[in-house]
Amino acid sequence: MTTAAQSTRQYAVGSLVHARGREWVVLPDSTADLLVLRPLGGADDDIAGVLPGLETVVHATFAPPAPSDLGDQQAAGLLRTALRIGFRSGAGPFRSLASIAVDPRPYQLVPLLMALRQDTVRLLIADDVGIGKTVEAGLIAAELLAQGDARGLVVLCSPALAEQWRAELYGKFGVDARLVLPSTIGRLERETPYGQSVFRPDGAYVVSTDFIKSPRHREDFLRNCPDLVIVDEAHSCVSDTTVGASARSSQQRYALLRALADRADRHLLLVTATPHSGKEEPFRRLIGLLDDRLAAVPFDTDAGRRLLAEFFVQRRRADIREDFQDGAHFPSSRDTAETAYTLHRDYKKLLDEVLSYARETVRAADGALQQRQRWWSTLALLRTLSSSPAAAVQSLNTRAGVEEADTPAEADRTGERTVSDPADSETPESADAVPGTRLPKATGIEAASTEVDAGADDEEKARLVAMAESAKKLYGPTRDAKLKKLITTVSDLLDEGYRPIVFCRYIATADYVADHLKKALNKKGAEHPVAIASVTGELSPDQRVTRIAELTGTDEDGNPAPERRVLVATDCLSEGVNLQESFDAVLHYDLAWNPTRHEQREGRVDRFGQRTDVVKALTLYGADNPVDGIVLNVLLRKHERIRRVTGISVPVPQESESAMQAVFEGLILRGERSVYEQEGLFAQEEVAEQLEIAWQSSADREKRHRSRYAQLTIKKDEVAAEVDEVRAALGTGEEVRDFTRRALGALRGMPAATKQGGFTAHTDALPQGLRDTVSHALGPRHPRPVVFHDAPSAPRGEAALTRTDPVVAAVARFVLDAALDDAGKVPEWQRPARRCGVVRTKAVERNTTLLLVRHRFQLNLPARDGSVREQLAEDARVVAYRGRPDAPDWLPEDEAVALLEARATQNTDPKFATEHIAEILAALPALMPELRDQSAELGRTLEASHRRVRTASRARLAGLKVVPQGDPDILGVYHYRPAPTFPQGVGA
Repeated sequence: MTTAAQSTRQYAVGSLVHARGREWVVLPDSTADLLVLRPLGGADDDIAGVLPGLETVVHATFAPPAPSDLGDQQAAGLLRTALRIGFRSGAGPFRSLASIAVDPRPYQLVPLLMALRQDTVRLLIADDVGIGKTVEAGLIAAELLAQGDARGLVVLCSPALAEQWRAELYGKFGVDARLVLPSTIGRLERETPYGQSVFRPDGAYVVSTDFIKSPRHREDFLRNCPDLVIVDEAHSCVSDTTVGASARSSQQRYALLRALADRADRHLLLVTATPHSGKEEPFRRLIGLLDDRLAAVPFDTDAGRRLLAEFFVQRRRADIREDFQDGAHFPSSRDTAETAYTLHRDYKKLLDEVLSYARETVRAADGALQQRQRWWSTLALLRTLSSSPAAAVQSLNTRAGVEEADTPAEADRTGERTVSDPADSETPESADAVPGTRLPKATGIEAASTEVDAGADDEEKARLVAMAESAKKLYGPTRDAKLKKLITTVSDLLDEGYRPIVFCRYIATADYVADHLKKALNKKGAEHPVAIASVTGELSPDQRVTRIAELTGTDEDGNPAPERRVLVATDCLSEGVNLQESFDAVLHYDLAWNPTRHEQREGRVDRFGQRTDVVKALTLYGADNPVDGIVLNVLLRKHERIRRVTGISVPVPQESESAMQAVFEGLILRGERSVYEQEGLFAQEEVAEQLEIAWQSSADREKRHRSRYAQLTIKKDEVAAEVDEVRAALGTGEEVRDFTRRALGALRGMPAATKQGGFTAHTDALPQGLRDTVSHALGPRHPRPVVFHDAPSAPRGEAALTRTDPVVAAVARFVLDAALDDAGKVPEWQRPARRCGVVRTKAVERNTTLLLVRHRFQLNLPARDGSVREQLAEDARVVAYRGRPDAPDWLPEDEAVALLEARATQNTDPKFATEHIAEILAALPALMPELRDQSAELGRTLEASHRRVRTASRARLAGLKVVPQGDPDILGVYHYRPAPTFPQGVGA
């Protein structure tokens, strides 16, 4: 709303009006013809539109307390905190903080400040796995929406993460987004009026990227897309895939993003923990979406790095560890270890047979194409056999994916995608299928119809069949030493109190492992049964969520999930899925052929919200398995060593693929073996050393360049101080914890302390309305009693003692509404907070009166388009004076707040209290000039805070103003009288 519109409006933003039999607050977007109103003390869900020309609307004032509405010594504190917790339009410089259900850490505010520097927000948020990219993107979105700089929001993501994104937006940021997926589009279209789009520019949506990129829906989406777009796992939209369906899919994703980015005024947030795969071209395409200059500017120059720094934010765990020294749930460390096993002689014999077969079949290939096809099919067999006998059997009975290749180069691209774990693969979502080994018989010239060739084909087929039969005989822990080691390791982890996730490469392996773990850990008569489930790419995203919920949630009878539990999964769960609430250890059953995949797996549990202080990550490998030896020595160990030395985790250089190829060629074609216990002693050592040099150089270069990132020029501590001021005005953590416990105690919740901090409370005896609200917030099958955690986050079905937790907010809303309602409408025990009180206490030496005052302000905030937008803000303060109202001696603010903790030391006669409060209430008009001055001073303080934050973020200042609206509301009046002292001793 511009300032011009204000002159035609009869009712200012923040003023009180009476309509429809109740009092309302005038909100922004009101005009002379249409008032947008929120009930006084109500929530945003109660907002209504009123036409002054058709309905009676008059100015109103806030009713003072009734002298008979007397409460005890806790009444003032409870009412004050309930009011502050209920604020959803705080007056501080971060407009969204009052309405979001998350307390951001200082480092999470840095991307927000970077965003506020830009006229059109364009950022790549590339923080480490598990430190809060979703929260950072959500904070930016919430602030842009709250300030009016964005009208709507859309999140583009994998369908597997759509429901999680929707839940995060609603639960943490109050954004109710619609899911747009193949499974929902039919219903959405039926609900949409004929001829209109499912999408609206002012709507909120979570959309499957793969669904919306199709030509059928793409153009409609682009025409009606909101002006703020978040792209999750953005690296998958620019992957360097140039073959088959994956190439077409990647190209369509990129074309969609390119079209979205081409609108210059669209805000675009790209989110990924792996922005750089080691290949320069995909990274250039990704950042080029933010600004065309980034696609070509040289990053080895100061000018290039400075330009990149304007759009790029990336922090590692070490960068933000200090922000978690206040008891917040974030692991202090990750305990990593390698666990070796030795192959059973039968398993070793089959592996040697496969190596011999690979060597012979690749050497005997006729032509370059057939050689590459055979190379990848035999490498697939080696990798699947290293994974599990079940995967090997399936591979031997599946046609090789490279059989469709027409050129050697195409065979290599297909093989890398299906057999390896390339750093720029689109997603692990559907990459857990077993790659095939079988190739069709040669045709044409290469298949001259001779008895010799026919005999050779039959002999090779018989050899493959024999290998499959040998693999079947290896099933189970007797001959599968890897499985045996896993069972022992998982048992040890469970005994230590850990809840592990076992990551496998293939679906067949995950099912095999889960089946044998169930048999081994739940033998008849087992003292402590273990719950075990398998989640793979065979399940739809919804089915995966359900399977995990069945393992970790309460059962139909409300019983909690078993503490001894194991999740077996493929890499369909290695990205984006949050498992930290239910698991705290990762076991790599199969080695990934890309170190980034290991980081992603471990990031499922080593992330914000993890309640275990030290998480574990164990890597299983075969001490005498040459395939494992190559992967460990060439990739995984070098990656870890560079990370520890430099403190920087960088992607595998592009040279890694050629280095791996060279080493595997040495193993397969020339039979060269490594001494795996001694790093560096293996074939093609020179190639591997070149890889390490390139890797180290990349890490050193990244470390140097990081000092120039814009994120490091922002003084997050100064910003955090402003946030702390906002938080203090909205209710401190200690205040919220004390309020929730006291209020639930008064409302018959019977709170009881827990050993871990926090408390439990029973909901069955709560007032009906509050009980229903709590049940809706936690789910009908939530554990009973409800656990309240003294922490910023809580597991599903439990509550966190923060002002924005939905259960805490529900308690505050109930307490406030009950206090403001007429006394006769609500039973006495359901009104723990009262608007008046008289307390005799030793905390004062003179008669002292405390007032709970609510101020309303109109904020004029400069917008990016040069206009000035109007916003409504509220603030609650306590003020106190000594003496009489006609000659008040005002106390400093800290002394006034301290009175909230004053304890009664003597009872007060109710008749005396009522008469005395009536006298004070009658004299309140004489105090209003001073209260107006305090409101003006508070407005100046708030304006200065806005200016400091806008100066730090280089945002516009012209037109910024904070203006008090109307007289302050006096919500509570509490009078403290000195308790009489009695002489002590013999002569008393």
